[in-house]
Amino acid sequence: MKISWERRGEGPSLLLIQGLGYARWGWEPVVPGLSRSFDVLTFDNRGIGGSDAPPGPYAAAELAADAARVLDEAGVERAHVAGTSLGGMIAQELALTSPERVEKLVLACTTPGGSRAFPMPQRTVDLILARASLREYVENALEPADRPDLVERILAHRERTAQGFEAWSAQAAAGAGFDAADRLGGLVAPTLVQHGDGDVVVDPRNAELLAELIPDARLEVYEGGGHLFFWQEPERFVRELEEFLL
Repeated sequence: MKISWERRGEGPSLLLIQGLGYARWGWEPVVPGLSRSFDVLTFDNRGIGGSDAPPGPYAAAELAADAARVLDEAGVERAHVAGTSLGGMIAQELALTSPERVEKLVLACTTPGGSRAFPMPQRTVDLILARASLREYVENALEPADRPDLVERILAHRERTAQGFEAWSAQAAAGAGFDAADRLGGLVAPTLVQHGDGDVVVDPRNAELLAELIPDARLEVYEGGGHLFFWQEPERFVRELEEFLL
């Protein structure tokens, strides 16, 4: 199976993992800044972009193995790892199952999954049930901010790498079946948790739960930030990762 990846910059290696429905372009606003300090590795999860889309459903463990394969192909034994949304679940799985590969961990707008996690807000559930348009999904991910400029930029990317429903469902299954809550007490990588307090895709209370479950985790809240807070405040995101990882 082919996984499409690329690298940019020099310094300590930093693997970035995107979420459901987003290819590696999803890191567009922060890669230029991060690549000033890091060897930045980005890739397309199975099911989107330049990577293959084998039949699903997928599991977080499979997606974490794909991430480890990217590190292997890049010749990187150990890296900092940052994941957003579903990518944050993949990052947790990688750090838990292959702790020797993860130096420090950044979890953005994600959840530990399982029965202890706070469920997806009803607003986003309704969009999924209604088979909403890509534009509606993008606008929802940027709520509560009104950023039509970002909507158009992100929408153009999403239309270019649009998934079939089967591939989207296969990725979504990995998130729905993820549950790390009872394992996070054993996570050894120093961890930064970030979340926008206006997120209507992943309940912001999950950030507090992650910070509670992960030993010595640090929590940063983006006031007024939506699910894509790192698109809304890329300079702050880059600065926080530099300060935490370096």
